[in-house]
Amino acid sequence: MFCLEPSEEQKMMQETARSFAAEQLRPLAHQCDEGGEIPGSLVDKAWELGLISTVIPEECGGAGMERQAVSGVLLSEELAWGDLSLAMTILAPALFAYPLLTAGTPEQQKHYLPLVCGGKPPCLTAAVMEPVMDFDPGRLACTAMSRNGSYLLTGGKCLVPMGSQAEKFLVYASIEGQKGYGNVGGFIVDRTQQGLTVSGRERNMGLNALDTVGIELREVVVDPEAVLGEGKGCDFSRIMSYSRVALNAMAVGVARAAHEYARDYALQRYAFGEPIAYRQAISFMLAEDFMEIEAARLLTWEAAWRLDAGHDAFKEAYLAKLYADQVVVKVTDDAVQTLGGHGYIREHPVERWLRNGRGFSCFEGLAIV
Repeated sequence: MFCLEPSEEQKMMQETARSFAAEQLRPLAHQCDEGGEIPGSLVDKAWELGLISTVIPEECGGAGMERQAVSGVLLSEELAWGDLSLAMTILAPALFAYPLLTAGTPEQQKHYLPLVCGGKPPCLTAAVMEPVMDFDPGRLACTAMSRNGSYLLTGGKCLVPMGSQAEKFLVYASIEGQKGYGNVGGFIVDRTQQGLTVSGRERNMGLNALDTVGIELREVVVDPEAVLGEGKGCDFSRIMSYSRVALNAMAVGVARAAHEYARDYALQRYAFGEPIAYRQAISFMLAEDFMEIEAARLLTWEAAWRLDAGHDAFKEAYLAKLYADQVVVKVTDDAVQTLGGHGYIREHPVERWLRNGRGFSCFEGLAIV
């Protein structure tokens, strides 16, 4: 059985993230969503907390703390409670760095991981999603064909976070066009490489403050030393499990934010001489949403615990994601309904949470712990 009580170290980290989300992210969330831009000073403040570099080995310039998925989901939930776009922006460099911790060779770790241990947030990201119907990470259309000891990458990616600024991309592609998670490789591509084209910023239903782009690869040459694991496999199913528990935690954070706002509104909003929270239709809906959030969190914690214990957590992370994807849509939609006409007004954050929450079913690879 896994323990449901965070350690003292995890509690301190969780409280730090919660305070930062309340004091720094929440006050700017609406402004950033409306303007579609995040102040660089905010990202710099978050970077000073060392949220990513703490788990980088000391020989690579980090603090050398143990990487724990459970700690990561506690952190991700709190930051997403502050704002999803800001949370994904702050944690984007981990999309590049953490897979190197999972599957990179010692040489690759020593070469690339110091990039995330400097005083400024690095311009690093990863590309998983593809612009196709019914996207499946185990059936990537982007291919890596071997030629003369190197690989040629061809295909398109979308929803690449912080792609407009990224200097390096960790691109996932199907090796020799074969299907299955075991045939997916990770390839490090420099922005300046011939054959790589970065599109303009995408316009999405949600995540308005998050910079996402599409990229096109046309026979981009990747040398063996830039292949994650140097051709020995990148353990893509485990990488995706780490990604899914992060997204699950963020979905819980968004759902929790919407539920708390709707609950407080229902207690303060009077109709017919009493708070609308006293109405059975409202109170029962809010109670059910609270139970759903708790259930999604527990499923996420179980998957994260299995990862930390060294077990295969692919099934648990995937099932937890299916559930969390449904929960965040239901809870945020219920929050809009609780506010009635006010829920549709942009000055109230519930409509933003609904727009952001609706996208979780197609957010594969946009976060990782």
